[in-house]
Amino acid sequence: MNRDQLKAKVLGILTRHVGREKAIGMGELYERVYGKPWNHRINDTRGLRYLITELRYEGYLIGETRSRAGGGYYLARSESELEEFFSRRTQEALKKLKMVSCMKNLGLGEFLGQLSLELRGARDEAA
Repeated sequence: MNRDQLKAKVLGILTRHVGREKAIGMGELYERVYGKPWNHRINDTRGLRYLITELRYEGYLIGETRSRAGGGYYLARSESELEEFFSRRTQEALKKLKMVSCMKNLGLGEFLGQLSLELRGARDEAA
């Protein structure tokens, strides 16, 4: 199967998992998409995680639950499910940016200002 077919299969499966309470576990989703069991949770499921990331960049509202017991993926049903996902991802991004700012010996505000200028410059160059 090519990437587009795999993404379509993921979406087809997720249409039966709408809302956080109906999340499908990574292992089960992997087995249903690829038709075989996974052996190593991290290495074997990497391709599936990439597919989900691509679908999110295409605008699909795929949420996730996280737990030591497994967690899983679902299509977001409500604004509150989306906001929870956005908030968690924003906090993760800010933690990583804070680490980089500390390593550069800059305050987070100063570092974000520099990033903003870099992004503006890149946007101006592309225009």
